[in-house]
Amino acid sequence: MRHLPSRAAPRSWTRRTDAGRLRARLPGLALWLLLCVPPLLYVLDGLSGPQRWATLAGFPLLALAVLVRRRAPLVAVAVPVVPSLVLSVQLFTGAYFLALAVLGHLAGVRVARARPALWFFTGVALAGVPVCALAARTLWPWFTFLMTLLLNVVLPWLLGRYRRQYAQLVRTGWQLADRMEREQQAVADRTRLRERTRIAGDMHDSLGHELALIALRAGALELDPELAADRRAAAGELRAAAGAATERLREIIGVLRTDDEGAPRRSADESVPELVARARASGLTVTLEQPDEAERPDRAEWPDGAERPGGPEQPDGTERAGAEQAGAAGLPGMTGPAVHRLVQEALTNAAKHAPGAAVRVRIERAEGQLRVTVTNAAPPPGPAPAAVSGGSGLVGLDERVRLAGGTLHSGPTPDDGFTVAARLPLTGGPLTGSDAAPQPTAAARELDRARRQVRRRLRQTVTVPLAVTAALLVLMGAFALVSTEWTILDRASYDRLRPGMPRTQVDDLVPFFHLDVPPEGTPAPPHGWSCTYYGIDPDTTAAYELCFAEGRLVRKAVAHRRDR
Repeated sequence: MRHLPSRAAPRSWTRRTDAGRLRARLPGLALWLLLCVPPLLYVLDGLSGPQRWATLAGFPLLALAVLVRRRAPLVAVAVPVVPSLVLSVQLFTGAYFLALAVLGHLAGVRVARARPALWFFTGVALAGVPVCALAARTLWPWFTFLMTLLLNVVLPWLLGRYRRQYAQLVRTGWQLADRMEREQQAVADRTRLRERTRIAGDMHDSLGHELALIALRAGALELDPELAADRRAAAGELRAAAGAATERLREIIGVLRTDDEGAPRRSADESVPELVARARASGLTVTLEQPDEAERPDRAEWPDGAERPGGPEQPDGTERAGAEQAGAAGLPGMTGPAVHRLVQEALTNAAKHAPGAAVRVRIERAEGQLRVTVTNAAPPPGPAPAAVSGGSGLVGLDERVRLAGGTLHSGPTPDDGFTVAARLPLTGGPLTGSDAAPQPTAAARELDRARRQVRRRLRQTVTVPLAVTAALLVLMGAFALVSTEWTILDRASYDRLRPGMPRTQVDDLVPFFHLDVPPEGTPAPPHGWSCTYYGIDPDTTAAYELCFAEGRLVRKAVAHRRDR
């Protein structure tokens, strides 16, 4: 039996949707109610005329500002500016000071770039000039306007910017912490792979070298005319088997090697002279040159005509110790193995790629460096067995030399040979210019950039209001010096004024700007009168007083300063 869909399910989903929308709008509703408290108090205080209507209009305007505070934060700041100017050309009003401060702070939090906000503040400041000039007939309220804009809007905006940058710094820190946690989880995998990499390096360094020497000896036996044909064939099979083993070794190394190379270890427990002697015994024509050992008193002759540093062989193994001392005396811990590895790799490559060619190994000390050069001549003419190469020998050698603090250079010679040369330090530190200074990681650069932005925002929060205040004081001083000339009413125009004249005719005879305040001690005008004051002379404290009632001039007089 089929069940019809219940009608309660869509209704339940609708109720959940409406509840979610209501919860999403609650913060905005609470903000609007908070911003409406000051205007409501002013309305209840008994305002009348335009001020009452400007305050009542603030309720829907503040609702509009709250609605657009996320999508257009600067528009939300501009909304309460309009009724504030209607109430006072100085911008500071008790009805909207809270709205200006809160919306300015939210604009600083939500606007990513500072340039649009700076243009907005500049536009509002410039718009205050004609407003004050036309409404108050003086520019002195404009300085109060600027101070209100600075302290009531710009300063909260700067605090919002600082809060935004601090939150960004916190987010960056958590992101870096998460990244570090993921990296720590990968440490165990890298540790396991490191041992596989070392095994691959050992196999390439030791087994590859031995197989190359076996193939070289088998090739020599294959070409020996004194051997029987079957023995030469067996030698050829041995050479082919050595080549196949080298190929299989390369495949195994390709499986074991990874890009996470650790510090390589020395693969053979022998000195460089012993390595050269073993290669010579395998049929490779190699010469070892050590100019720094030529003056040693314990020199002796090596077998096969080679010079053996360290003296004649002793039963207790002192000959070997002497050879190792001659090859690595006074060298840092990483330099000795790097020298052995370089010579071994170069001899292996010469045996594989240039069989029968003479090889020269030169080790010398000069200018605080150990210079190792292995050069092989061009291979003799004739067909040569195809050499198998994985292409990783010189790459690993370059890494080992770099870890030892040196530099490696390799390439063909003008006579079709090949050379491998390295410069290694004798003091344990890296050579000058051998390696670049360690660069900070991307995470460290990102965190440093976030910290610098927070520090810059904090400096701006403190210095910008101070700098603007100082500029305002300087501007006010300069304006005080020149504004007096703009408010002086000449005697002839004053004499032409008559009580009862319409205010429009009076405005044609008086200056556009008037004094901001009357002379000190001037009594207040009667109820319903409005009085303006104009300067008589820059050197006097008296002023012309013009009082108006119902749009006409009712009194003109000279107001003098009175001591209270």
